[in-house]
Amino acid sequence: MINIAVADDHAIVREGFKQILSASDIHVTGEAETGQGLLDLVSKHDYDMVVLDISLPDRSGLDVLKELKKTHPQLPVLVLTMHAEEQYALRVFKAGASGYLTKDSAPSLLVTAIEKVTSGGKYVSHSLAEKLVLDIGEHGARPLHETLSDREFQVLTNLASGKTAGQIATELGLSVKTVSTYRTRILEKMHLRNNAELIHYAIQNKLV
Repeated sequence: MINIAVADDHAIVREGFKQILSASDIHVTGEAETGQGLLDLVSKHDYDMVVLDISLPDRSGLDVLKELKKTHPQLPVLVLTMHAEEQYALRVFKAGASGYLTKDSAPSLLVTAIEKVTSGGKYVSHSLAEKLVLDIGEHGARPLHETLSDREFQVLTNLASGKTAGQIATELGLSVKTVSTYRTRILEKMHLRNNAELIHYAIQNKLV
């Protein structure tokens, strides 16, 4: 039997998750609505793996992933999220995730991904595998957004989604001034002049 902890702030998603797994040997024995809730669970109980959403109400799932890998480096983590692969897949793998799956994937893939990850492997979709091969073939050439730090990328996607500096500051636990500083860095690194160009870039590259 595989015991897993799930972090997602939507109860209906967690229930659907358990329904999909009901016919398998995979059991959800821990549930959390927030990143801190998941960290508390993992500190008190043993799990075979964690399923983690990127968008959590208290902090970014990417930050939670990094903390998990510091405190429990051997614990496999599968990221299950609404965000397209173009947005976060490469970043979560670099942060230590063992798999990435979008919520619009076929239910059968969820079981496949969990079994692959708990057996010590990595779960990568065919489309992401192709992207990785293409990146290698381009001899290191990367889109401009991939030159950003994880925090800068988080600010970029939030700005491109139409959120204000104040909203982003609250969501990421930063000051408004710090968010503005990140915005300035992003524009400089990506050779953009304003938010309109930033939003246009994000849409073109499927980041929002």
